[in-house]
Amino acid sequence: MFGQVVIGPPGSGKTTYCKAMQEFLTGIGRKVAIINLDPANDILPYKCDIDVSDLITLSDVMDCLKLGPNGGLIYCMEYLEKNFDWLLEKLNRLKDCYVLFDCPGQVELYTHHSSVRNVFSRLTKAKHQLAAVHLVDSHYCSDPSKFIAILLTSLSTMLQVELPHINILSKADLIECYGRLPFNLDFFTEVLDMTYLIDLLQDDPFFKKFKRLNEAMAGIVEDYSLVSFVALTVKDKECMLRVTRAVDKANGYMFGDLEERNLQSLMSCAVGAEFEYEKIASVQEKYMTTDTSVTPDTSVTPDMSGNLDTAIHMDCDT
Repeated sequence: MFGQVVIGPPGSGKTTYCKAMQEFLTGIGRKVAIINLDPANDILPYKCDIDVSDLITLSDVMDCLKLGPNGGLIYCMEYLEKNFDWLLEKLNRLKDCYVLFDCPGQVELYTHHSSVRNVFSRLTKAKHQLAAVHLVDSHYCSDPSKFIAILLTSLSTMLQVELPHINILSKADLIECYGRLPFNLDFFTEVLDMTYLIDLLQDDPFFKKFKRLNEAMAGIVEDYSLVSFVALTVKDKECMLRVTRAVDKANGYMFGDLEERNLQSLMSCAVGAEFEYEKIASVQEKYMTTDTSVTPDTSVTPDMSGNLDTAIHMDCDT
């Protein structure tokens, strides 16, 4: 069984993504099932095949144990881990389905806590081939400090969750709603050179005094050289197809035997034949102001290799 583990902070578009991806994959002939693993999500816009609320709900935990929402969600995920057989039994009934796991929006569950990781690790051992799809609001690219923060959180999530990982800049149609980007979109999707972001921070009196700290944090991201992004708006079928190909490559579906695949599609996936500009061209042309900025000279940038990944925002609300 193949599937996607959809994670990310609150409001990043996880549930909307699951609904849109279900419709897209169904349209190309896949049998799709959605599993809601968010015990606080009681208003679902899609047909739910498995709902964790049948096992435990956040409201019941908060009422009975007098916990707040954050502590309550952690308890719910620990309870799910202890009752893993309940989830596995229900999954085994979904024959030949491609599954989408709609996960809670609490950042700590993916950066510090182990229950979510343990649940999906056990599913992997049970022959479920999964990839983590990590969503973050794309408009954070317009703020260098927030962009560095989401890079760090994305990197931490990738290392903690321990699944093949795709990072998504969601709501790409709103990418400039808080101002124009200082560089072209490919600078942010490929994380070309962090020194340019550090230079932008020097214009802010508050961040200027933390230059060495900012450089150290940027160095961590560059040293691992893992984080990159795929821009997405769920209304754009071209973007949805690009994300689907990236996820299929990550979880191995592209090379599976569930449906006939031609040699051209296999080779294209294997060698990553798409040029980098082609990955962001449709988003940049449709949703960004043209001729406002130029990607800086990156002829001496660090290694750009890595997974097709994304970021996550660090907001005080989370």
